[in-house]
Amino acid sequence: MFDGSEIHEATATLLALDRAGADVTIAAPTGAQMHVVDHQAGEPVAGETRDIRIESARIARGPVADVADLDARDFDAVILPGGFGAAKNLCTFATSGADCTVNGAVAAFIADMHAKGKVVGAMCIAPALVAKVLGGHVKLTIGSDPGTAAALEAAGATHVTADVDEIVVDEANRVVSTPAYMLAGRISEVFDGVEKLVKKVIDLC
Repeated sequence: MFDGSEIHEATATLLALDRAGADVTIAAPTGAQMHVVDHQAGEPVAGETRDIRIESARIARGPVADVADLDARDFDAVILPGGFGAAKNLCTFATSGADCTVNGAVAAFIADMHAKGKVVGAMCIAPALVAKVLGGHVKLTIGSDPGTAAALEAAGATHVTADVDEIVVDEANRVVSTPAYMLAGRISEVFDGVEKLVKKVIDLC
């Protein structure tokens, strides 16, 4: 939650994809996390470092591909879970807001997927990095937080307010987003929204 992928969102995504019979590749960039957080204390741990892709394998329960090795021609869609890792490791939105930079490999893959007409799904805070990469007034939601919504619009996106169990679909750009833990108070709310997102992503493929 505080330093990597949000595990409930990642699990909800994998479950929905599995139930839909999708063939899934789990991927992450290689490199050090911004920091390592003690989730009991909610504070960074001094002097500790972890690799993003190695840590992702904990959630994946096995090997994780390097984003830099992916070829957009091999995929129909990409779905990005949230969690602070999306805003700290995949981009610098957590520290720089609309002026953030996106990990080079992640940005290149999302841009190539979009250029090839593939579908992009994003939840929680992950729409922030999609907004930065795609810009062009792509339509997205992070829920209803005014400050975060303003930062997405400053990055070039059009923000649409949505409830926790809703999805926002940008048909023209083939982008689907949902608030997840930006609004959710219960894990069931996350699963409801993510299931809708996954179904729509698959329908658009």
